Amino acid sequence: MSLDAGEFFRQVLRAGRDLARPEMLFHALWPPLVAFLCWFAVAWSVWQPATAWVVAQLPDWSWLAWAGPWLAQVAVFLAFVPLVYFTTLLLVAVFALPRMMTLIAARDYPDVSRQGSAGAAFWGSLANTLAAGAIFVAGWLVTLPLLLVPGMILVLPLFWAAWLNQRAFRFDALAEHAQPDERAMLVQRERGGLYLGGLVGALASYVPLLNLFAPAFTAVLFVHLCLGGLRELRRERGVSV
Repeated sequence: MSLDAGEFFRQVLRAGRDLARPEMLFHALWPPLVAFLCWFAVAWSVWQPATAWVVAQLPDWSWLAWAGPWLAQVAVFLAFVPLVYFTTLLLVAVFALPRMMTLIAARDYPDVSRQGSAGAAFWGSLANTLAAGAIFVAGWLVTLPLLLVPGMILVLPLFWAAWLNQRAFRFDALAEHAQPDERAMLVQRERGGLYLGGLVGALASYVPLLNLFAPAFTAVLFVHLCLGGLRELRRERGVSV
């Protein structure tokens, strides 16, 4: 049975409640701060050459004589946005989420047994997130010119962030608890709810101040969506959770 709207909303509230707990705040804050500092250092060293290169690639149109440098600055900035977001998500998925999931599972899902290994979960999470991130960054950069189309700047970033969120966190939230067949079955039957969870996380990244917590919030939301779904799936199959 797929998640209904009321239960989905309750899981969103649970994720927000969890992030307000002191023991969770550190794990929510350090990944975006580390990612920003790393890419800020890179941007500091390559910004001028990168903008000069973009200006050199622009067509020789008269109006670009004054608008070209400004467009180049915007283009370089937008090229760094997915790198910061993906790096934050990678740090959350691989390093912060396992600790946050341990706290959540112990409190809210003690009856859902772990049937995977921590080692396999770590390496699987790393491989899955890197593969999803490569598609995300490449897709963002390829579709970057479409942001000049009116309205697309509101659609494309949301689409890519929502896709990345669900592609990465649906694996991470289930890696230590679900067997492969359970994970495949749950992803298939809850596909709509998982995409909606990814979209909610993407929308959170647009809200000032809240965007700092958006990847961690999305990760915690997926823990609730996936472990709650796994509990229900095992009950339906007559498996002791």
